[in-house]
Amino acid sequence: MEHLSEAKASKPQLKVSAKAKTFVLDTNVLLHDPQSIFKFEDNNLAIPVEVLEELDAIKTEQSTERGRNARRVHRILSELLPDSRSMHEGVKLETGGTLSVIINPYMADSAAMRDAPLMQKLRAVLSDFSKKDNRIIASALFVQERYSPPTILVTKDVNVALKARAVGLEAQDYLNDKVPEEIDENSYREIPVTIYEIQRFCSEGEFDIGKEAAAALFLNEYVLLRSDEGKTMPARYYGEGLVKRLRIPESIKAPGGISIRARNLEQQFFMDALLDDSISLVTCFGKAGTGKTLLSIGCALHQTHDDRSLYDGLSISRPVIALGKDIGFLPGTLEEKMKPWLQPYFDALEVLMPSKPSKEPQFASKKVSKKQQKNKPSALEMSRNESVSSHSSNGGNHHHGGGNGGSAVPIKPYERLIKSGLVEVEALCFIRGRSIARRFFILDEAQQLTPHEVKTVITRISEGSKIVLIGDPAQIDNPYVDSRSNGLVYCYNRMKGHAISAHVKLTKGERSKLAELAADLL
Repeated sequence: MEHLSEAKASKPQLKVSAKAKTFVLDTNVLLHDPQSIFKFEDNNLAIPVEVLEELDAIKTEQSTERGRNARRVHRILSELLPDSRSMHEGVKLETGGTLSVIINPYMADSAAMRDAPLMQKLRAVLSDFSKKDNRIIASALFVQERYSPPTILVTKDVNVALKARAVGLEAQDYLNDKVPEEIDENSYREIPVTIYEIQRFCSEGEFDIGKEAAAALFLNEYVLLRSDEGKTMPARYYGEGLVKRLRIPESIKAPGGISIRARNLEQQFFMDALLDDSISLVTCFGKAGTGKTLLSIGCALHQTHDDRSLYDGLSISRPVIALGKDIGFLPGTLEEKMKPWLQPYFDALEVLMPSKPSKEPQFASKKVSKKQQKNKPSALEMSRNESVSSHSSNGGNHHHGGGNGGSAVPIKPYERLIKSGLVEVEALCFIRGRSIARRFFILDEAQQLTPHEVKTVITRISEGSKIVLIGDPAQIDNPYVDSRSNGLVYCYNRMKGHAISAHVKLTKGERSKLAELAADLL
C-alpha cells in the first residue's frame, strides 16, 4: 500500500501491482459494457470519482439502455466496494487485478496543482475543469504521476482520447468486443473445380470439395464454384466438405402484391438464407441500395401469408438513432412520433404491395393479355375493393373537403396487413421484456447498436422465430461504436460457423445507377 499525495486534501490509496498496467475507465466504457470491470485480466483498474457523478446523472433515465446500464454499474460497484475502507484503499478482483476509485486531490488544492509538472501541462492545454471529461483526464494524469505501472485511459469518446494524448497520456478504445481485424472485402469465396465436377454438381445437387478446400470455410458460408472454362454455380457449405445447391424459387411474392426475384448472385445467397427454416439468425452487410430491406421484407411476407407458415407474422424494427433513445421530442401520438423513423419500411411495403401495378419488367410475375386484364380483376384489385367495401360498411364515411358526398378513401394493401397484426413495425426501444415467438424479425440499421444491445435483442427471440440483422458497417452515427465494435459486426464475428446462423454481404447496388455511384464515391 502506498500513499498517493501529500496535498492538503484527503489521501486516497490505491492497490496496484507493479508488473501490470493501470487502466483508468471513462464513463462511456462502463455504459457500453457494465461487465467491463471484469475484462482487464490481472491489471489495475481506476475509476475517477467524476465517473460516479456522471453515472448518477444518467441512472434516472428509466426508459433507456444507458439508464439501465448505469444502474447495473452502480450495483456492481456497491458489491465490490461495500464500505468506505474498500472505497478508499481499493479491492482485489477475482481476475487477479485491482479496482479503486480515484479522488484527485489536485482538484481541491489549486496551489498543489500549480506546483505539479503534469498538472501545469494539463492546465496549459485544458483550462476548463468544470467539464467532466477534463477532470477525468486530470485524474488519469494524477494516477500516472504517482505510480510506476504504465497508465492508460480507456474511453469510447474519440475526442477525449485526442485530448488525453495531447497532454502526454496514453489513451485506448475499449477493445474487448472489437472484432480481431477488418472485415474481408470479398463478399464470397470462389472454389476452383473442373467442368465435370460442375456437371455432377448440377445433376446431383451436391458435391464434396475435399478437406483441403473446406478447411477455410465456415458452416453455411456461401461460395461460387468456378471451372477453368468459366462455368460457375453458386453453392452453400454444409460442413464436412459438402456443398449443396441453393434452394430458392424463381421469384417471391407478398400476399396480394407483386413478384420479385434476385437480381444478382449475392441476392441469391441472401434469399437462400432468408427462406431456409433451419437458419434462425441471418446477418447481412450491404451499402445503400443493395436490396437488404426490400429482399428481407419480401422473403418474410412470402413465408407468412398462409396457414402452413412457420411464422405468425413479420416484425420490423430499427434503433431510433440508438437503442432506447427517447422519442418524445416529436409532436403527436406514438404512431405520429414513429412515422419518420419507420417510413423506409412503409416505402418497401409500398414497392412490394403497390396501390398501382408496377410496369417494371423485373417485377412482373407473368404476362397477361390486355383482354384478360380488362375482363378479370387482379388479386390486388379484389383486395382493394374488399378493403373499401369493408371500410364503408363499418361506417367509415371519409369525404374529400368541399365535395357533396365524396368517396371512401381506400386503404393501402400493406395497411391491411398492419391492421391485422400480420406485419408489425415499431421502434427498438420497446423490445426489452418481450418474448418474440413465431415471428420473422427484421432488425435494420443494426450497425448503430453496441454488442450488448444486439445481445439484448437476440435473447428476446423465442423458439420458432427467425431474426435478420441488416446494416452497413460503413455508415455509423453512434459515436461510441465503429466499424469493428458495432453490434452487427460483433454478432457476425461471434456467431459465424454455427449451424443456425448464416452471413451474406451485398456489394452491388440495385436501386439505381445514381444511388450505386453515390454509395461508392461520396
